[in-house]
Order: sequence, then C-alpha cells, then structure tokens
Amino acid sequence: MFQLKNTIVSEDILDEQFACNLSLCKGQCCIEGEAGAPVEDAEREILDAIFPLIKDLLTPEGVKAIEEQGTYTTNIRGEHETTLIDGEACAYSIIDEQGIAGCGIEKAYIEKRIDFRKPISCHLYPIRVTEYKTLTAVNYHVWDICSTACTLGKERKIPVFRFAREALIRKFGQKWYDELDKMAREYYSEKIKNRNGRH
Repeated sequence: MFQLKNTIVSEDILDEQFACNLSLCKGQCCIEGEAGAPVEDAEREILDAIFPLIKDLLTPEGVKAIEEQGTYTTNIRGEHETTLIDGEACAYSIIDEQGIAGCGIEKAYIEKRIDFRKPISCHLYPIRVTEYKTLTAVNYHVWDICSTACTLGKERKIPVFRFAREALIRKFGQKWYDELDKMAREYYSEKIKNRNGRH
C-alpha cells in the first residue's frame, strides 16, 4: 500500500492490468450483480435532477423501476446505490444494436443533454474507493466477468490506474494523478532493479 496525501493506494492498481473488451464481455457489469453501483451523497440530487432529461433513453423496465423505487436506493448499511430492475440489471442500463450493455446516463452526456457523465463509481471501475473518517482507500476490485478485460490489459500492458486515468482525475484531481503516476514510475523502476539484482 502507498499513502498519497489523504489516500491509501493499493499496489494492485499499479501491478494489475486492465482494458475493457466490450466486444466479448458485452458490458455485463451494467446488468449483473447483487447490488447497484455505489452512489455518492452529492450524486443523489444529480440523479433526481437528470432523470426527467434522460427518461426517454432508458428501457421501459428501467423507467418503471426508478419510478417505483427512486433514482437511487439505500441498503441496510445506509449506503446509496443505483436502482436495479428486479434486483438484477441497473435501471440506467441500455442495450445497443450490437447487444452491448451501456449507460443511459452516459449516452445523455455524450449527446450533451446533461453535464454529468455517470456515477463516479461506474467511471472508476475496476477501481473501488472507500471513504473513511480521515483516509480514502483506493483498491482494485476483482470480478470474474471482467476476465476478458484482464486478458486484454495484459496484452496491451495497461496498468489499472492508467486505464482509469480520466476517472481518477475526475475524483482526485490532476495533481493527485500526476503524483500517482510519478510514484508508479519509481515503483516499476525499483521492481526492475530488484529483479535484475537477483540474477
């Protein structure tokens, strides 16, 4: 683990490699799982405000779920999550002509209807952020449905933190990311030295 300002960063986001392979996984992360994507407190009002603007992009099932349950739900631990359809697919998920699941919120963002891309937890994935009283933990989340992304990431040699660069800058700022990148370069250099020193 590394400490960077008020964050604790797992070495996994430097060591592991990742690159979404939508042609193979078909965006399963939007339609599988037992819980919705984490929603930050500040994002709750945003979801309420944008729903009328994106409603026509969502599936009838998604709209029904949101109208019945709300634009987000709260679990027994008091954590907020995106609404699910019958406890499965995210209510904001949509399917394109190629059968690939995507985000209706992000589609509206791309069409410039709204200026909110999607919940930061979705944008950051496979990185998960956990907020504590004085520190924020930044970890790599392993999910078997992302195995093709791990394979592609290794082929292209893309570390998790570089795959999630844009989202990390959105969450923590450019300066934080630049420091992480510098830390990563030093970390990789040290690993190479140690490896070479053993021969």
